[in-house]
Amino acid sequence: MYAQMVDTGVSKVRSLDELEPTERAFQEKVDTGTRIEPKDWMPEKYRKTLIRQISQHAHSEIVGQLPEANWITRAPTLKRKMILLSKVQDEAGHGLYLYCAAETLGISREQMIADLLSGKAKYSSIFNYPTLTWADIGAIGWLVDGAAIINQIPICRSSYGPYARAMVRICKEESFHQRQGFEILCRLVKGTPQQKAMAQDALNRWWWPALMMFGPPDAESPHTAQSKQWRIKLFTNDELRQRFVDQTAPQADYLGLKIPDPELEWNPDRGSYDFGQIDWAEFYDVIKGNGPCNRERLQARIKAHEEGVWVRDAALAYDEKKRNAENAGIRKSVPGVPGDLGVNQL
Repeated sequence: MYAQMVDTGVSKVRSLDELEPTERAFQEKVDTGTRIEPKDWMPEKYRKTLIRQISQHAHSEIVGQLPEANWITRAPTLKRKMILLSKVQDEAGHGLYLYCAAETLGISREQMIADLLSGKAKYSSIFNYPTLTWADIGAIGWLVDGAAIINQIPICRSSYGPYARAMVRICKEESFHQRQGFEILCRLVKGTPQQKAMAQDALNRWWWPALMMFGPPDAESPHTAQSKQWRIKLFTNDELRQRFVDQTAPQADYLGLKIPDPELEWNPDRGSYDFGQIDWAEFYDVIKGNGPCNRERLQARIKAHEEGVWVRDAALAYDEKKRNAENAGIRKSVPGVPGDLGVNQL
């Protein structure tokens, strides 16, 4: 999940009878599947939970460009380079959609960015791992985007309208990303022994971090119940993780790759795969900022933000100039066309 360990600020889930009339009416609306829109009344803790989750999701899309962008100049062919560049651009767009959705809750984009760059806001733990080979780009598409799809498709039916609607397009594009990654690995496993070994190595390194994406086990996720009551989440972390394992294990068999889990085994009684224990100590260590690439990722974002000051200033200056011209009753010619600096009186 791109948003992990989101604090709802609620210590105990209350029944309808325990809610105040206004909050009870809100909960009944949610229970019927009616979407909550920005101008609707909502509990303050619901609003803050959404801000935390959507902004963390947006940050994850933006930071998530970095591991793959590292390979744009080193992609093996021009076609691969173009596909990867397009994918990275998609992720930037996803971040934009999500920042816009969060802004409808009353937080500014500047504040969200400041929280990310200061380290106050988090992003998904998965993006703090390095991409060492081209096979890692395939593994990210197959595993990371595959896990994201399993988590994000239910969000299309979540209670907050702007978030749910943003996820519709995002999920369509993530589905393409997942297929792109799987296709890379299909080519590698059919190549030389060295290429297949590279694919297996990538799976070995990315499998467990991908399982951690869904967040801590349900027993250590006290805020899941409230998020489910508000229909911000529709399934628990462990339910989504199980879906991912059940979907991915047969795909690994098709590729001829071995998932690095000796305890992975089909359980006919449950109709699902059993799998081994996740190293949660590693997960919490990465969340705390001690992963392989935490500092590198944050520094890259800080550097990009500082170097982009002139772009933001130029855009603001142009916007102000355009508004002043409109206020003065002046129509400007199309930007970029010769004579743009000239004006025509209405």
